[in-house]
Amino acid sequence: MSVNGGARIGVFICHCGANIANKVNVYEVRDFAEKLDDVVVAREYKFMCSDPGQELIKKEIKEHELNRVVVASCSPLMHEPTFRGATSEGDVNPFYFQMANIREHVSWVTKDPELATRKAKALISAAVRRVALHDPLTKKEVPVRPEVLIVGAGIAGIHAALTYANSGKKVYLVEKEPSIGGHMSMLDKTFPTLDCSACILTPKMSEVGKHPNIELLTWSEVEEIEGFIGSFKARIRKKARYVDVETCNGCGACWENCPTTISPAERVIKKGEVVIKTVAREN
Repeated sequence: MSVNGGARIGVFICHCGANIANKVNVYEVRDFAEKLDDVVVAREYKFMCSDPGQELIKKEIKEHELNRVVVASCSPLMHEPTFRGATSEGDVNPFYFQMANIREHVSWVTKDPELATRKAKALISAAVRRVALHDPLTKKEVPVRPEVLIVGAGIAGIHAALTYANSGKKVYLVEKEPSIGGHMSMLDKTFPTLDCSACILTPKMSEVGKHPNIELLTWSEVEEIEGFIGSFKARIRKKARYVDVETCNGCGACWENCPTTISPAERVIKKGEVVIKTVAREN
C-alpha cells in the first residue's frame, strides 16, 4: 500500500450471501486488496448493497478520508446506482466509484474456487487501477429538441410519423426512393387477413403528404448524424430530380419536350392492358 496524497481508495467486497462467498475466498481477496497501491482500507460484508453495507461505505469514507471507492459484488446493472448514491452521500463525487463484477463474471461461471479467487483478485486490481484515473463528472441539464427524424417511409415509418406528428411534434420523414410506401405499395394483398394493401396504405400515404407536422424528404438519404441524445444534427442529401415538385402535377407534357436523352424511346400510357396513348420521342 502506497498513498502519496493523491488517490485514497477504499475497496469493499460483498459476500452476496453465499452467491460469491461459496466460490470466492472473500477474506483472501480482502487481504490482497489491502496491499494494492493507493488502497487505504479494504472491507468485506455479507450484503454490501443493504442499508448496513452502504452505511459501512459512508463510515469508512469519513474515517479514512477516502476519495475513491471500489465495490466488488454483482453486476453494475443491478447496484451501480446504489453504490454511486452511497459514495455521493459520503461526500465523494459519485463518478469516483468503480464496480468489479465478481458474481456473474466470477463465482457463477467458475467451477474451481482457487481460480475464482484468482480472477476476483485480478478484477479488483484492475478496478483499483482504473478508479485512480477517474475524472470528477457533474450532471447537468440541457435543452432537448422535440423533433424526430424517421428514416424509411414504408408502412412502419409512415405509421410512426403519423403517430408522432398527431401528438403535435415536428417529424422529418426521409425516404431514399422517389415515392413513399415501401414494399407494401407493391403488394396486392396483406397477410394474414388478405386485406387490400392499397386500401390500408393509400390513406396513410395521403395523410403523410398533407400533414402540417410532417416534412417529407423523398429521393433523399441520411449522410451524417452528429450530436447526442436530445440534440442531434443530421445531414440529408437530396438527389437531383430535375423537376419542380411544387408545381408538377404529373401531366407528362414536359416529357415530350425534355432535351435529355436519358429517357425511353417512347412513352406508353396504359389502363390495364389497354393502351391509351403512345408518345414517341423526337431526337
